[in-house]
Amino acid sequence: MAMGANPYDPTDANTAFDPMLVRWSDQENVYEWVPAITNQSGEFRLSNGSYIVSSDTTRQETLIWTDSALYSAQYLGPPFVWGFTMLASNISVISPNAMITANNITYWMGIDKFYIYSGRTETLQCALRQYIFSDINKDQGYQVFAGTNEGYNEIWWFYCSGQSTTINKYVVFNYAENIWYYGSLARTAWLDSSLREYPMATNYENRIIYQEVGTDDVEGEFPVAVTAFIQSADFDIGDGDKFVFVWRMLPDINFTGSNVDKPSVTMTLKPRRNAGAPYSPADTPTIASKDNYTGGRQYNIQEFDGQVNTRLRGRQMALRVESTGLGVAWQLGDIRIDVKPDGSR
Repeated sequence: MAMGANPYDPTDANTAFDPMLVRWSDQENVYEWVPAITNQSGEFRLSNGSYIVSSDTTRQETLIWTDSALYSAQYLGPPFVWGFTMLASNISVISPNAMITANNITYWMGIDKFYIYSGRTETLQCALRQYIFSDINKDQGYQVFAGTNEGYNEIWWFYCSGQSTTINKYVVFNYAENIWYYGSLARTAWLDSSLREYPMATNYENRIIYQEVGTDDVEGEFPVAVTAFIQSADFDIGDGDKFVFVWRMLPDINFTGSNVDKPSVTMTLKPRRNAGAPYSPADTPTIASKDNYTGGRQYNIQEFDGQVNTRLRGRQMALRVESTGLGVAWQLGDIRIDVKPDGSR
């Protein structure tokens, strides 16, 4: 199929290019494009939009995006060969590579929001919409590309932020847990395949990189520790209506995957007296494992700091967990805090 083509005219070999025309060759013969009763080549002009942006082949249909609509092309057989149906109008797509299909559901980035197609077209709710689209460089929108990370049930979009003219940021949608996260990463291509254990990517130094391997950044000559963190929004302590004293924290950290002795993370607890008020002084305890992971030892129960004494006061609090060391891997469980009523002094 050609998305945008010159219409066939037996009397004119130099017809004008039509950016809304879909042409297809004969079945199993990519050299025959002249429509005839003896073959299945043909053409169809889409009506909604100014030009075709891209297409993606899914399980039962081929999806075609114009600059303002989404079409479905389904094989019918002779004499019509292909049937075209408009699935949605007044939509957008930011680039020819901004769409990806996972588990028979198609996701894509528009110019101001995300979309999903699962048999019907809907807006994909995004908790990071304001953060992404207030910072994206739309002049470089055609550089945006999407990829999957099936091992973690993720859809990735890479884009240029601010005034950058090169890819430097990404946003991820985890469709299994229905959550979003983001970060900074320079990638120029991405390939996820069931034939390989890990996704493959390329960077601006023309290097092929296996993602999700090991614990450190090995893009350069020597391994570099990855600064890995997760940070929550503010959450209420109790109902958020009373001033309380947080005197103890019970961490829940799993260091499986580390390859150093006694890996550790820093947990930052940041209290706030009122919504909109600045954070009060924070506690930053270090939670360290007591296990040695260098020898690949087998264990049943992980050993780490069982409790941390804190001195925090507030009605709200935010939590940040961060690691900056080589060979450190961790997973966050359910953290518990002990509180009791307190005054503001």
